[in-house]
Amino acid sequence: MLADAHPTAAPTSDLGHPLITIVAYGTPGPQGSKKAHPIYRGGRGSERVFTGRVAMEESSAKVKPWRDAVAAAAVEAMAPAAAALDLPRWRPLDEALVAQFVFSLPRGSSVKRPQPTVYPDLSKLVRSSEDALTAAKVWADDARVVGYHDCHKRYAGDPGALPEPGAVIRVWRAP
Repeated sequence: MLADAHPTAAPTSDLGHPLITIVAYGTPGPQGSKKAHPIYRGGRGSERVFTGRVAMEESSAKVKPWRDAVAAAAVEAMAPAAAALDLPRWRPLDEALVAQFVFSLPRGSSVKRPQPTVYPDLSKLVRSSEDALTAAKVWADDARVVGYHDCHKRYAGDPGALPEPGAVIRVWRAP
């Protein structure tokens, strides 16, 4: 995407017009590791018995609100995208796809660096967003993504970024 282009405008690329463009607002949350907690029954001490099951917990509290925001924005974008494709309703994409993720991150008041070269990792932001798009049925599975186009982390308000934290996500058919 051009550095001074409006973040929601279709980028100049050889991929053509995106099948869907999604603009989600909120603080992007990375998909990190999960913590496992054993599940017990029967009280405390020697009465407590391990059930053989574990409960999985996300390591970042930001993941669930971010996934919810992406899924809601995706559902909102589906009807206009279906109409643009002359479809009566949105059907999950089930073909080879190329995706673009441009994340706009909050800038701390004391941050002087020009680019967000610190936590969270771009790849973990993409992972959490892909999972949200799968849950929202934008595509049949995130395994359909065979390539990425010009993914970035930027500070909100900077050129090429949204004015507030969030992300612009575009999906194309793979060439």
